Amino acid sequence: MTEKILRTLPDALARATERHGYGFTFVADDLSETEVPWLDLLAQAKSIGVALTEHGMKKGDHVALILPDAEDFVPSFLGVIQGGGVPVPLYPPMGVGQLGGYLEHCRHIVSASKSRLLVTTRQIKAVIGKVHESAPDLREILLMGDLEGDASLWRDPGLGLDDTAFIQFTSGSTSKPKGVIVTHGNLAENAWAIMHEGLGSHDDDRGVSWLPLFHDMGLIGFVIAPIHHRVPVTFMSPMTFLKRPVTWLEILSRHKGTITYGPNFSYAITAKRVRDRDLEGLDLSHVRVAGCGAEPIQAATLAAFADRFASIGFSHSAFVPSYGMAEHTLAIAFSTGVPVDRVLRDELWTEGEAKPAAEDSPADELLEIVHCGGAFPGHEIRIVDVESREVLSERHVGEIELRGPSVMRGYYEMPEATAETIGEDGFMRTGDLGYLAEGNIYICGRAKDVIIVNGKNYYPQDLEWSACEVDGVRAGNSVAFPSFEDGLGREAVVIVAETKEIARREQLEQAIRTRVSQDTGLTVDEVVVVEAGTIPKTSSGKLQRSKARQQYEAGALSKRVDEGKLQLAGHLVGSQLAHLKLSIFGKKS
Repeated sequence: MTEKILRTLPDALARATERHGYGFTFVADDLSETEVPWLDLLAQAKSIGVALTEHGMKKGDHVALILPDAEDFVPSFLGVIQGGGVPVPLYPPMGVGQLGGYLEHCRHIVSASKSRLLVTTRQIKAVIGKVHESAPDLREILLMGDLEGDASLWRDPGLGLDDTAFIQFTSGSTSKPKGVIVTHGNLAENAWAIMHEGLGSHDDDRGVSWLPLFHDMGLIGFVIAPIHHRVPVTFMSPMTFLKRPVTWLEILSRHKGTITYGPNFSYAITAKRVRDRDLEGLDLSHVRVAGCGAEPIQAATLAAFADRFASIGFSHSAFVPSYGMAEHTLAIAFSTGVPVDRVLRDELWTEGEAKPAAEDSPADELLEIVHCGGAFPGHEIRIVDVESREVLSERHVGEIELRGPSVMRGYYEMPEATAETIGEDGFMRTGDLGYLAEGNIYICGRAKDVIIVNGKNYYPQDLEWSACEVDGVRAGNSVAFPSFEDGLGREAVVIVAETKEIARREQLEQAIRTRVSQDTGLTVDEVVVVEAGTIPKTSSGKLQRSKARQQYEAGALSKRVDEGKLQLAGHLVGSQLAHLKLSIFGKKS
């Protein structure tokens, strides 16, 4: 049995170099490949660490990174740590339509993190402009060409497991992003949970990922954990995947990839957009782990993917439904296959109890919820009443709380927020609703997103799923939320859905009303169908329900505004292609 030994990231990278001929492979936009063995990656990291030290970086200094290309980001991230610094990853700007919001986000994080240096590209440096004005601690903005030091001058900064490894800012889907302090001990523990306990990794494994590296699922799941367990990985661009999803399958086939991950939507669009003729010569029989997380997991979506690609060797048993969040470093629980709990819909919503449905229960009376497995060894999951905080028994819905060595140290320079999140007993509040059954965790939604109508609870995800089942509505691009309306006596229920067929707006609105009523029994007060790219999203692609509600109540999403204003609003708040659902393991807002 493999002995559990916890290492800092520099120590783990040094150990990885013992596996000669392995490392990371970076696929460019033109699909050319660059292989970087572990030994070369360590040399690059040391060189960058020395260069940063020459630019004034001291042990513990924070260094912001805005680097869109994985081939630049990975050695730079590792280089900051090799030099004793603390990297702070930021997502890059994605388009002119979002520039105002991006600059505000960028300046907030650079200032809040007290970053001393910022590493980026020449183009992005020109875009972010006078970031110094709102970030008094920032001394210098560096380009990749400034990071060429002499690796032979590298000196071990003496990092330990209790030292901060990096600060990952939450996606900010309901509030200003908060800096999660992740230690080397957190990373080592979570890497062990992911690769050993969760995935059972071995020497023949090879990862393939298109996930962005400025978020935890891509960064920890496919850079840090593989370094700890010496698993080679091939990286492709998120843009490449979104433009042509079959490339994901092609690279899995070419490199005989065994481990890959994506949110629910990625499996949906791949099954839908890949053509039969694209599959000729492909082989997915080596894929033993096809992880799914970040978004609510739909069993039907995964089943459709498995059926679509069974002919080229993909196995339904490869699916690994997953639950995770930034405040727990990354992974919380993994399952295998697509285990579904069929529960009575009304009892779940009204009584907060997940009562198993009979085999002959009508489809409109039940819900199918996929579980994500149980807590990893040394970690704990419990369910508590949202108000009383009392621990609930199995199959009762409440807030999910976590305890264990993967729990963050806290939010950077936010002691009150940290105290509100992590109790004196060490249990961390997630803000997620769920229930336990036979030790397995089932996710129902976010506590603050629940819609209450006449004393009955509705989870917005269920309404959104129904809306997205309507032909013409973009998959995964609808939001449901309550909104105050005079004279109604309660909050109105609103659904906003995107389409590329805007001429069919009225027809789609009625179809959504009908489908939601059929599926849930709820009469929606207003349905608003908008153009593709209108619904606001976070940098990780999460739908921002609270921001959508604000825009709706301000008239920016209302179907009652004239077409010109609606198009303008869509231009200002619409996500660019690179933001389209790049969901990263469900993180806390």
